Amino acid sequence: MSEITTVGLDLAKNVFQVHGADARGGVVFRKKLRRAAVLEFFGKLPPCLVAMEACGGAHFWGRELTR
Repeated sequence: MSEITTVGLDLAKNVFQVHGADARGGVVFRKKLRRAAVLEFFGKLPPCLVAMEACGGAHFWGRELTR
């Protein structure tokens, strides 16, 4: 499996879409996560760039993911 350098996070009310990419932009994984599983999932990833849409919820998740 390639090293994950960038993760795209599509925020939603209940089910989040997560897309991981390597340094060349190749797809490493695509997943659907329930809200309760998001922090546990990101806790297992190596440090990487996380991109998400600009919305009110993005501020909350940005703070949670940097803890």
